[in-house]
Amino acid sequence: MQATLVEMLSYTPLWILLIAFLIGYGLGSIPFGLLLTKAAGTPNLREIGSGNIGATNVLRTGRKDLAIATLILDMLKGTLAVYLVGSIGTPLIALTAGLGAFCGHLFPVWLGFRGGKGVATFLGVALGFYWPAGLVFAVIWLALAYLSHFSSLSALCASLSVPMSLLIAKQIQPALFFIIFVGLLWWKHWPNLLRLAKGTEPKIGKSS
Repeated sequence: MQATLVEMLSYTPLWILLIAFLIGYGLGSIPFGLLLTKAAGTPNLREIGSGNIGATNVLRTGRKDLAIATLILDMLKGTLAVYLVGSIGTPLIALTAGLGAFCGHLFPVWLGFRGGKGVATFLGVALGFYWPAGLVFAVIWLALAYLSHFSSLSALCASLSVPMSLLIAKQIQPALFFIIFVGLLWWKHWPNLLRLAKGTEPKIGKSS
């Protein structure tokens, strides 16, 4: 019988979890959106739109190619963290690395802990740990984004599907772990929720 995350926690040294988290954090803290737009000579991401470093704000520079590249790279750093560490460790260690990547994107030390909203990295971690859950997330996000044109609303609704997918797959402990991810994601989107309520949230591709 496969050990549960709770059982793994009882015999996994804390220092191993810390190393896994730091490896993930290092990967997740790479600000691809900022690096790509600076290299391309576009307007400073911090001074346009939401000031965010993610793909949605990169799209507001008018460079769809850079936005797509940012989306893919921000997603892959979450997937890579899970695969790199998970290949030599337990599911708990893989999830800890994924959490590190997610936190690295949200709070990168190189940018004064002012990072992105974490949607792409959240998806990358989900795909790396249990790809069907990540696929469900992507489908829901794309459908809602097409219908509403609100990236934030689409991501927040889609994020709820990941722990639900894990629960359906009877992966109870990972589902509980992903609730932490969802909580952080919603917390980072609190300003977006306020703007949605006021009707001032910018739509995809719009600067204001």
